Amino acid sequence: MRWNLRLAAANRGIWQASDLQRLLAERGMAVSLGKMSYLWSGQPASLKLADLDVICAVLGCEVGDLLIPEPEQVPKPVGETTQAAVNERPAPRVVPRRRDGRSTPPV
Repeated sequence: MRWNLRLAAANRGIWQASDLQRLLAERGMAVSLGKMSYLWSGQPASLKLADLDVICAVLGCEVGDLLIPEPEQVPKPVGETTQAAVNERPAPRVVPRRRDGRSTPPV
């Protein structure tokens, strides 16, 4: 995930971290200067969901405006099959079940 707070704030006319810090404080989220600096210019390792709610309320945005997914950055598992190999596999056999709870006779 890429943290996009600075661009989301700029899209709403907030150009300085101190302005955002003041607006967050008005909504009950007191942020220290160090934490504000990290939120503004860094990539937070953790963030409380309640804090994320306040940030979204202040900026009038959605969580998707603040967090940009980057799936290409995730390492692929060892031995991952390709999509073509997945498509070549036969479909699993579907066995119907009786509605009355009784088992079907053996094949």
